[in-house]
Amino acid sequence: MTEERVLRADAARNRAALLAAATEEFAERGLEASVADIARRAGIGKGTVFRHFPTKDDLLAAVVLDRIEALSALAGSLLGAADAGAALLEFMDAAAGRQQQLDLSFLRESGAVNARLDEARASLFESIVALVERAKTAGAVRADVDGMDVILLMCAPNHVVSFVPDPSPELWRRYLGIIFDGLRPEGARPLPHPAPGAVTA
Repeated sequence: MTEERVLRADAARNRAALLAAATEEFAERGLEASVADIARRAGIGKGTVFRHFPTKDDLLAAVVLDRIEALSALAGSLLGAADAGAALLEFMDAAAGRQQQLDLSFLRESGAVNARLDEARASLFESIVALVERAKTAGAVRADVDGMDVILLMCAPNHVVSFVPDPSPELWRRYLGIIFDGLRPEGARPLPHPAPGAVTA
């Protein structure tokens, strides 16, 4: 392996370690997480952090982008699944599971970071809408549900569980099951209000 390849491999490892450490620090401390603590957890120097990410906002954006891109990749892969209903449920399960592992609700307080993620989030939303439309066409999801309904419901299982003292780590799955049953056409009654036209952070 050439010296250049060794340097690239080291840089890639450092970046991965940084993102993992930053994910844990932001999950534990929110926007109060410090670059020094992130560097310490990653086992690297602060200078290395700033070579990869000039500001803490850049690092935070990279953490969130990493998670959005992973969900986008999953949604894209599921668009070709034979069972459109099962594909939508698999996506919702993965999205709720990843949110359970890392609560990023504090991002609502950081407009600057959210603004930088608009494009990535819009791309993810397009994929979710496509998954929902496929499921509707297949008759697996009721006709009066749309993509925005599902986007809003993705956070619901963990939001509900947050009100339970010391919940089981898998409790969110119970509420995802209830939500998905509500999306099915069997026994559905007309919804009393139209879906929202947009979602705000």
